[in-house]
Amino acid sequence: MSHGTEVNVELTGGLLHAWQRRNREATIPHAIAELRKAGNLENLRRLADPSVGPYRGRYPFLDTDLYKTLEGLAYEVGRDDAPTGARQFFDEVVGLIEQAQAADGYLNSYFQDPDQPKQPWSDLGWGHELYNLGHLIQAAVAARRRLDDDRLLAVACRFADLVVQKYGEYGEEVIDGHPEVEMALVELYRETGNEDYLTQARLFVDRRGQGKLKHTIFPGEYFQDHVPFRELPSVTGHAVRMAYLAAGAADVHLETGDPTLLAALERLWDDMVATKLYLTGGLGSRHSDEAIGDRYELPSERAYAETCAAIATMQWAWRMFLATGAASYLDVYETVLYNAYAVGLSADGTAFFYDNPLQRRPDHEQRSGAEDGGELLRRAWFGCPCCPPNIIRWMSELQDHVAAHLDGTLYVGVYADARITAADLSVTVASDYPWSGEITITVDEAPTDERTLALRIPGWASAAQVDGHTVEPGWATVRRRFVAGDVLTVTLPMAPRAYGSHPYLDATRGAIAVARGPLVYCVEQQDVEAPVDDLLVGPHAVRNATTRQQGDHLVLELTARVAEAPAKELYPLLTEQNQTAAAQEVPATFVPYFLWGNRQALAMRVWLRRS
Repeated sequence: MSHGTEVNVELTGGLLHAWQRRNREATIPHAIAELRKAGNLENLRRLADPSVGPYRGRYPFLDTDLYKTLEGLAYEVGRDDAPTGARQFFDEVVGLIEQAQAADGYLNSYFQDPDQPKQPWSDLGWGHELYNLGHLIQAAVAARRRLDDDRLLAVACRFADLVVQKYGEYGEEVIDGHPEVEMALVELYRETGNEDYLTQARLFVDRRGQGKLKHTIFPGEYFQDHVPFRELPSVTGHAVRMAYLAAGAADVHLETGDPTLLAALERLWDDMVATKLYLTGGLGSRHSDEAIGDRYELPSERAYAETCAAIATMQWAWRMFLATGAASYLDVYETVLYNAYAVGLSADGTAFFYDNPLQRRPDHEQRSGAEDGGELLRRAWFGCPCCPPNIIRWMSELQDHVAAHLDGTLYVGVYADARITAADLSVTVASDYPWSGEITITVDEAPTDERTLALRIPGWASAAQVDGHTVEPGWATVRRRFVAGDVLTVTLPMAPRAYGSHPYLDATRGAIAVARGPLVYCVEQQDVEAPVDDLLVGPHAVRNATTRQQGDHLVLELTARVAEAPAKELYPLLTEQNQTAAAQEVPATFVPYFLWGNRQALAMRVWLRRS
């Protein structure tokens, strides 16, 4: 597959459009205030005026939080309903960045700090200078494409040119401890045509696993640096790093056609989906090193599933779709979008989850694992606030991951109210998806010759129909001479579904989970009279569940049974007589997982005991 020609998508209504509106009205103004309060701007300002005070923050990569926010703002400041203060903030930060850049192109407010004993490039394992560059490039490309503003691009190219000079084909063979720059360099190549940037991205992918990085605190596996990328047996190590690296490798493949990269990417992806991905699409089971963990190591209450890892997984998934055309990658993309990603932001858009467990016990306090106590649920900001700005930029770009034009075919991969224009074929999509499975596609403009329209049928949608004809999961392709006014209808079955788990997955062996459409559902203690830990649910109850409108979303109503009081012993002796019995039935309301944690902090479960 080619990586396609440009498609213009405008979200016009529905859930994704509402999320973007919330991003503009609440999340972006909130983030701007938090970034100002945290001192991110002063870290740049003090390079010219030390009287501002010392570097603020614990980490050397906090400039990236500005860059990610700028990337999101590039999509928003040109709009009539741009967020309050967004243009002023954008221009102010861009000016500070231009002022802070060193004569040789280097830019990092931590390492440029005159009071900082560490020198630039002295700690590639943890300094994140190239990671910073990656996010700067992505903000710069977005500003160029969306605002026709080249200021950041000039800064980014100077920094990238320095990296090519120092670490290119004839420079020192190094890598960064945190992959990310690989994706960005490929994008910079696409924007500028400078092949040095593509070469540099390829070099960074190829060097990983060859002893080019000094490992401290964690071993090479944490950095995906213990074996060459093409030889990785499984996705491993720090979850965000792993998925960013894979997405960067996919970009290199898309531009070079390297079949060895694609083969490795497909193998790693398949292994991840089969053994290491949560039902919600979350990636990462370990708090200690924010790592993916072993195959089938997927505990619910200790799921890390970092919000940034969700975004990275979507980036990887989208690139795999572009590389192969396979609908299965977008099935995972959509699962992550509506669950592992969406749950990271509160309903009001001003509080965040860093990690995203699938269970909350009645006596649990939400902690990072490093401090005593901690806030009960989402937080307004973090000491390492990588997730909030990442949410902002991805939310601003949702329309870029709805459709693609590949090899002459217009693929509609994510259903949402939208106007889609590709080459000489334009369509309008109307639907209340993901609440409803009824989707209407109306042709607005079409050429006089035949065209192909491909409509994704999700893997869960058995017995789906297109124009009344039953179709299998995958791509339902329609090729004909379209005319303006033609209407196609897609009907996806939206009956609630019950899921079990693989027998090797000890944490949820014998348990049951509920989904409807692309949404995973959970039960919060507020919505059932009995303790959620005592609920017993069977597939029959799920099949007979009903939907109810609650606000602007649908909840599921089903009947659960309540187990008799368990034995007092932690490990009771098993006999034929002491098997679990149910004492009564209770109504239970299941809410979309992405909405949990917006009320009082009580118990929650995605996986329940199976009756």
